[in-house]
Amino acid sequence: MTDLTDRLAAGGTLSDDEWRFLIEGDYDRQLLFDKADSVRRQYYGTDVYIRGLIEITNFCKNDCLYCGIRRSNANVLRYRLADEEILACCGQGYALGFRTFVLQGGEDSYDTTDRVEKIVSRIKENYPDCAVTLSLGERPRRDYEIWYQAGADRYLLRHETAVCSHYEKLHPPEQTYLRRMECLRDLKQTGYQTGAGFMVGSPFQGTQELIADMRFLQEFQPHMVGIGPFIPHHDTPFAGESPGSLLRTLTMVALTRLTLPKALIPATTALGTIHPQGRELGLKAGANVVMPNLSPADVRGQYSLYDNKVHTGKEAAEGLLLLKESVSRAGYRVTVDRGDAR
Repeated sequence: MTDLTDRLAAGGTLSDDEWRFLIEGDYDRQLLFDKADSVRRQYYGTDVYIRGLIEITNFCKNDCLYCGIRRSNANVLRYRLADEEILACCGQGYALGFRTFVLQGGEDSYDTTDRVEKIVSRIKENYPDCAVTLSLGERPRRDYEIWYQAGADRYLLRHETAVCSHYEKLHPPEQTYLRRMECLRDLKQTGYQTGAGFMVGSPFQGTQELIADMRFLQEFQPHMVGIGPFIPHHDTPFAGESPGSLLRTLTMVALTRLTLPKALIPATTALGTIHPQGRELGLKAGANVVMPNLSPADVRGQYSLYDNKVHTGKEAAEGLLLLKESVSRAGYRVTVDRGDAR
């Protein structure tokens, strides 16, 4: 195992059999997690970067089969944050010490090119020392360019899976794997620090699909990678599917750290949802980012991508002291910094 992880951390390639062993083989996972932790410390020390997550809308034109805010779900109480609400969240976050704001939402026609451009411009004008991350789905390349010129620094767009046939099983026909990959290329070429990512344990996913994810990350070289367990939502076609496992998710976080030593890797809210110490375990497996929720408290429960999503305590911006204490107990420190990729 050590030979494989050393080779991976040095930028080497692995065969399918070697990947398969690291993903599902019978060995002490703590050795893998320790190796991933040592690599993240080489580039980032014990720093953990905090992002203020603002969920600006739960309207979405898409119908992804796994997502609780899919357009076919008539049981969602829909909301949109006004411009001033978004800016107020940033003001609260800045006072708490956040230096990156993440504007995330469904693909909502209300968020026009001009509207997002104006919001980004106002955030950068008010907080010039902060980074702005967008996660607003697939858009025309021109939109990405306009928002980048307005000051957006980063863009998160999970690839979800690097196997076309698997992608088609998770999405309706109008959403295509080729379009998702085109958007990711557009983002990187535009100049964004670009984030990809995938779910672990999603329906129809086997080890071969995870191997394809790792090969894609090696080739694409994203600046950020979001990895979380699949968690079913009761109002989706996948309501009866089993969630992804904690151990498999931590394994993929660690392997991603070795594959992309300089990447920004969040310890996701989904990890904290399936295990009370999920975030801390994610950090110990190589993650170096956490994203507490800055959204207004009265809408956090409505941005329900999956069941039982946690949005209080350490997951909430107001619980930053709790989060700092928890991160410190895990052996790291929350730092006030934009936290750009190395």
